[in-house]
Amino acid sequence: MKSVAKRNRARRRPNNHRTISSTDNPPPMNISLSLFPLGWQHYLLGGLLIGTGAALLFVLTGRIGGMSTVFSSTWSYVVQRPFFQQKRFVDSRAWRLVYASGLILGALVWWLGFAGGAVQATAVPVWQLLVGGFFVGYGARLGNGCTSGHGICGLGSLQLPSLMAVLTFMATAFLTANLAARWLA
Repeated sequence: MKSVAKRNRARRRPNNHRTISSTDNPPPMNISLSLFPLGWQHYLLGGLLIGTGAALLFVLTGRIGGMSTVFSSTWSYVVQRPFFQQKRFVDSRAWRLVYASGLILGALVWWLGFAGGAVQATAVPVWQLLVGGFFVGYGARLGNGCTSGHGICGLGSLQLPSLMAVLTFMATAFLTANLAARWLA
């Protein structure tokens, strides 16, 4: 019995003579730097600004600012199919177009102010962007809303269907990212 207690005490004592090998887990600071090589502050600021904008839109106007509805209501100007001519799209398309314009102007301000107007590019092939865009659009229609509508506005107003949608979005994203990392590597 004494040998078990002695071994347990030895396990709890720090080993000051141990060297860190490459198989050990990296310190927490290195994990943070690998996940956020440019820092995390701008992500926090962006999240706060998006949340504030969605909250102000809802508090001041009672409107919910999901982007898939902006997309559908904008198409109601040019497509005469019954889906796009629904009252909810036609009646809200003017303010939604202004809302979408604000997003585009915000990106322009960032590009000119913070990126110095330099050309921005991605290493992702065009075909992958198109396939991903198709699946995102299809999923937004299937889920009756996009990640911004459900994730920011729906969760912010404590809607259970939005929670289910966000959990589905996240599970699908984790699965897809892991599969893509294995197949496309």
